Amino acid sequence: MALWSRRAGLLAAAAWMAGVHLPTAHAGAQLEEPLMDSVRSALQAAVSDLSPPEPVFTSTDARLHYLRWLTATSDKLRRRMPDWEMRRDFLQTLWYEAKRSGLEVSLVLGLIQVESGFRRFVISYAGARGYMQIMPFWARVIGDGDAGKLFHMQTNLRFGCVILRHYLEREKGDMYMALGRYNGSRGKPQYPNAVFAAQRQWVFDPQAGRPA
Repeated sequence: MALWSRRAGLLAAAAWMAGVHLPTAHAGAQLEEPLMDSVRSALQAAVSDLSPPEPVFTSTDARLHYLRWLTATSDKLRRRMPDWEMRRDFLQTLWYEAKRSGLEVSLVLGLIQVESGFRRFVISYAGARGYMQIMPFWARVIGDGDAGKLFHMQTNLRFGCVILRHYLEREKGDMYMALGRYNGSRGKPQYPNAVFAAQRQWVFDPQAGRPA
């Protein structure tokens, strides 16, 4: 996994140096802020263990709910991510990381839609990377310093969910303000409203068996 992530980072860097224009995102960027040592340590611990993202279910009903969600959401995502195995791995990892951070899965999907349009190697004009548009400074502040790993799927989703959870705690549970902080536009309505609007497309209706 580490070797693959280095290759992904090298691929993106080589394309940039060769003049190949990787797709760009038009999202904002998280702002680097001083962190207390205790907060930094907690965030470092939260992103350090990249064990395989295998969802654990407490009951058969919970597993069936997940499988129905996976099928329905995969159908919804097919146009943006045609390859089935890539789509399945992405959704399984996203489910795992969102639940691990105590976030709504539909919200994380909405955020990714707004941030990157589900493009893995996208780079914003501010330098943010990947699905959840993580700024490279986070790799230095709470990671191992290798910003190339932010193109690795699970690493990117792990960082994004952990950072959003951090901002949510900073804002005392106010997701509107947390999203603004995530985007570097705290207090402005455009970005949170866009994410909430996108989220509605990914809310799963178990009765209908499809995204609502």
